[in-house]
Amino acid sequence: MAHNKKEFRRNRIKMRVRKKISGTSECPRMSIFRSNRDIYVQIIDDIAGHTLAFASSAVTEIKNKKITKTAQSALVGKIIAEKATTAGVTSVVFDRNGYLYHGRVKSLADAAREGGLIF
Repeated sequence: MAHNKKEFRRNRIKMRVRKKISGTSECPRMSIFRSNRDIYVQIIDDIAGHTLAFASSAVTEIKNKKITKTAQSALVGKIIAEKATTAGVTSVVFDRNGYLYHGRVKSLADAAREGGLIF
């Protein structure tokens, strides 16, 4: 159980969304986690229980650049699109994980779409 109201609200939204969407091997789930410092994204096959690709802003080539967190999210979106296409994934189901589709989440999603992912 979450300790504060914001986290509790996000977990409630997350569970409501996760009831409806699930990733398969043909169309895996692209899940986002946003911390105060970094943003992480995974492409997950829920049926097999495997992560097919992942990317984060915690890697040194993104960390060393002096750019905003929104710009970092866009770079992560481009990276995950490249990794997904090398893994053979073209379309995904987008799981915003209870976060609002705004700011860093929107930036990552737009960059992943530009990189070739379909969702």
